[in-house]
Amino acid sequence: MTDVVVVDEPAEGLVRVGSGRGARGDRIFRGVAGMTGILILVVLAGIAISTTQHAWPAFSKVGLKYFFTTTWDPTHNKFGILDMVYGTLVVSAIALVVAVPVSISIALFVTEIAPRRVRAAVGLVMDVLAAVPSVVFGLWAVLVLSPHLRGIYNSIARATNGVPILGRIFGPSLSGRSFMTAGLILAVMITPIITSISREVLRTVPSNDRDGALALGATRWEAIRGVVLPHSLGGLVGASMLGLGRALGETIAVALVIGSSPQIVANLFAQGEAMPSIIANNLNEASGTHQAALIGLGVVLFVLTILVNIAARRFVSVFDRRIKGAV
Repeated sequence: MTDVVVVDEPAEGLVRVGSGRGARGDRIFRGVAGMTGILILVVLAGIAISTTQHAWPAFSKVGLKYFFTTTWDPTHNKFGILDMVYGTLVVSAIALVVAVPVSISIALFVTEIAPRRVRAAVGLVMDVLAAVPSVVFGLWAVLVLSPHLRGIYNSIARATNGVPILGRIFGPSLSGRSFMTAGLILAVMITPIITSISREVLRTVPSNDRDGALALGATRWEAIRGVVLPHSLGGLVGASMLGLGRALGETIAVALVIGSSPQIVANLFAQGEAMPSIIANNLNEASGTHQAALIGLGVVLFVLTILVNIAARRFVSVFDRRIKGAV
């Protein structure tokens, strides 16, 4: 008796795996994706080259003093950006220190604890906050927040007066406009971004891992600390870096509340200046070397953002290797 072999034909409209049409589609997809990635790199390189060319008159004329001095005097063609770099880093650090714990806590609450209705409400609030223009936050900080914070700052300054280190960090405030006020308003602005991304990252944790920890007798917090957070660390760092990127580049809100007084001081309640705010306040009226110096601030900010992201990726890579037991 002869065996009969039945070969199933693919249904009409379906493409065999490895067929000419499917392979051609894969090649097209890879080409489009590759071109998109290259286009992004080309745009970034174009931005870096063009801004550096426009800033080069200031770099060549001032030299290294541009990066390592604090005198910003356009009248006498003296341009030192160290105090603006200091102000940008301090304000961004304050924003990150305040926003990251709050954002991750909200994201954990939404994904691990809150009932479904509360999750929807919190998500709606975060989306609304993310859509508010920065100038609205700045005006609110100037008209409402700063006058009230001035009294709080001075009360803290009196309480810490004479205390080593704290007495210098928390000094008196003249108007409520300060590094701290700018950092707090930036924290409010970047919290929705970090929260939204962190929420999506935490949702990627396999439910089997979480349920397994709970089945072994772990409390909810132990499961979060031992399973959820280690699995999500890379994404949480990425979310924080995106928030830091906005904090570093934020202009209007910072310009309204930081005080526009370039200086390097330990007092977080003192007035200061940041790179984006001084660009926004002076670029329209600047010309010649002054304009080039302001564009140079943009170049420095661009490089600073890239370095921060490289450092963050390095941190995540090292931590992942240690988690996996690699040396």
